[in-house]
Amino acid sequence: MTRVFPTDPAKNLADFLSFPAQLFKMTSRHFIALAFCVLIFQPLRAVEPAPPATSEETPATKIFPPKSAFGLDEVHARAGFPNLFAKLKGDGDVSFAYLGGSITAAAGWRVLSLDWLREQYPAAHLIEINAAISGTPSSFGAFRVGREVLLQKPDLLFVEFAVNDGGGNPERTRRAMEGIVRQTWRANPKTDICFVYTLAETDLKTIQSGKLQVSAENMERVAEHYGIPSIHFGVEVARLEKDGKLIFTAPLPKTPEDLAKLGDKIVFTGDKVHPHVATGHPLYLAAIQRAWEPIKLVSTGGAHILPEPLDALNWENARLVPIADVKREGEWQQLTADALPVKNAGHALPPLWSAGKKGDALTFKFKGRAFGLYSLKGPDAGNFRVTVDDLPPVEAAQFDSYCVTGRWRISPWIYPNELPAAEHTVRIELLGTSPDKVAILKPKNVTITNAEQRDATNLHASDVMVLGEMLP
Repeated sequence: MTRVFPTDPAKNLADFLSFPAQLFKMTSRHFIALAFCVLIFQPLRAVEPAPPATSEETPATKIFPPKSAFGLDEVHARAGFPNLFAKLKGDGDVSFAYLGGSITAAAGWRVLSLDWLREQYPAAHLIEINAAISGTPSSFGAFRVGREVLLQKPDLLFVEFAVNDGGGNPERTRRAMEGIVRQTWRANPKTDICFVYTLAETDLKTIQSGKLQVSAENMERVAEHYGIPSIHFGVEVARLEKDGKLIFTAPLPKTPEDLAKLGDKIVFTGDKVHPHVATGHPLYLAAIQRAWEPIKLVSTGGAHILPEPLDALNWENARLVPIADVKREGEWQQLTADALPVKNAGHALPPLWSAGKKGDALTFKFKGRAFGLYSLKGPDAGNFRVTVDDLPPVEAAQFDSYCVTGRWRISPWIYPNELPAAEHTVRIELLGTSPDKVAILKPKNVTITNAEQRDATNLHASDVMVLGEMLP
């Protein structure tokens, strides 16, 4: 039996408490532990258990019926996964890739879904490719997918960027997502893809009014064009919230009294975005479980054939060029694995280069429309100036209000202006100055306590990102 849907945890608890001898031995710590057992399984009761399947019925059909609310369907099966299910029938390796942001990086729906799939297909050897990086959008995913996903030849690629693309340019979202699809099928036409859409509290009213959030709406245009299945994790969450069965944002209860006040309500997230692992992420898993059989029913074998692009300006040609292959001026150094920026960035970083003095620079030529840096934000960041051809220079710094002492994170920098599809000459030069770090951190009432990090003027990057091709 799958561990995701226990028979009745509340009844199990009641049976246990019915034994007086055991009851009298319980301390307050025991009560709290038991309360959390009930809390952890609370959201799972939102999906009704099913009677045993007959020979004509698959268990998934009965246990996980597809759902809809507000006129929105939770799943669009489209052309399904035409190659995946044949591999799952065997006993060989089957790779599942997860490309997304912090919601996917958490030990939540990604971990739960792979565990569930392993239970469903015990003969196959399921392999995880975790390519989720917190706080990153689909545009960065389009640059990363080739090296960080496709080289490992996934059989199924989940793509999750709906929340992180929420405040971005819808056109860029659509072009980046299409670029991810076209890169994937050019690398391996038998890799299946699934778009999944998460939600933030700001998306609730939109979904409950019967509309998709703008990011998901643009992703759906790509999914429809290419016949890619999509699962909207947020439809059922929004329905439960509308029906008064779910509190979208609240801390998890800390005492039995707090738990009792909740009743049967589910607490979804503590920060308006990231689901609680114990109570929110199981709802995302349940959406996959409900979608699995409808997708399976329409899946027939065959390689994917790339149609004409939806948008000729899609990001199919997004690529990474290692800093080692770029002309460097000044004192650039490759960082070792024990250097703080590498250790603390929270992801398996590619080789990272660092510079920190005025005049240190990168120069390169490329033919294309966009470029950027695969880089880190951190407390030691300095200002740099970017000059493209004879255009006015752009100044930037990889620093924000999250860059406290000892905290570095991967955060791409992308040139903000649209460029014509032509040859361009780029110079990225360090200025030897810092942004006003005190002012940037003040709204959060934090400071950088390490003077060396505060006063540094560094730039850390592993790659130049190019939408096009590098020129000599």
